[in-house]
Amino acid sequence: MAKKKGGIGRHVTQVNKRLVTPNLHVKRIWVPELDKFVKVKLTAKALRTINKNGAYVTLKKAGLI
Repeated sequence: MAKKKGGIGRHVTQVNKRLVTPNLHVKRIWVPELDKFVKVKLTAKALRTINKNGAYVTLKKAGLI
């Protein structure tokens, strides 16, 4: 339907399915409580959470330690 009649326009292009993937990184994170590095594959948002709450607390809650 035309835009002026409340539609999205006459010349509509084909709609394709889009694959959304997480922003993954492999990082070595120092955990002072364990006195060692832990190698983890995590998202960019998880890195921000680790910076905010601390490595040990976040990894323990996720079940990685």
